[in-house]
Amino acid sequence: MYSLDQADILIDLVSQTLSLPKLNKFYLISTGLNGIGEQENSGKTPRGWHRVAQKIGATEPFNAVFKARQWTGEIYSRELGQQQPDRDWILTRILWLDGLQEGFNRGVGCDTFKRYIYIHGTPETEPMGIPKSHGCIRMYSGDVQELFDLVQEGALVYLSDEKILEKK
Repeated sequence: MYSLDQADILIDLVSQTLSLPKLNKFYLISTGLNGIGEQENSGKTPRGWHRVAQKIGATEPFNAVFKARQWTGEIYSRELGQQQPDRDWILTRILWLDGLQEGFNRGVGCDTFKRYIYIHGTPETEPMGIPKSHGCIRMYSGDVQELFDLVQEGALVYLSDEKILEKK
């Protein structure tokens, strides 16, 4: 379909690392606590070729809290986090992924876009480098804001379940 050298974003699910290979940038991430997979309602992070379908939050403040891709009007703080310790925080920016492989990560029962799989910000109190999300790719807010500014909608993304990157 594509080759790795065409990817704008490489995500190594083994090392929990996201890379912008053309810019030689690396970020620690956190992916699905339930593991790797494409099944609907699984809480797993999908594999394969994707594109950034939509970028959401460009005009919102740093640490803006999102629900259903809309800014709630809240700004994340430690106090807010302590008030709602079980909330799945989606912060700062959202890059909504769309699978490109029909029957694998696109289509009935496995559709990344319809599963609402994003690259998004998360609180600094959350660990990176270990799977802990509900299937999305979590990054610290500063990192996701930088990523958001560096890539365009339509950017080609590859998520690998084989080690392709080294943690930096």
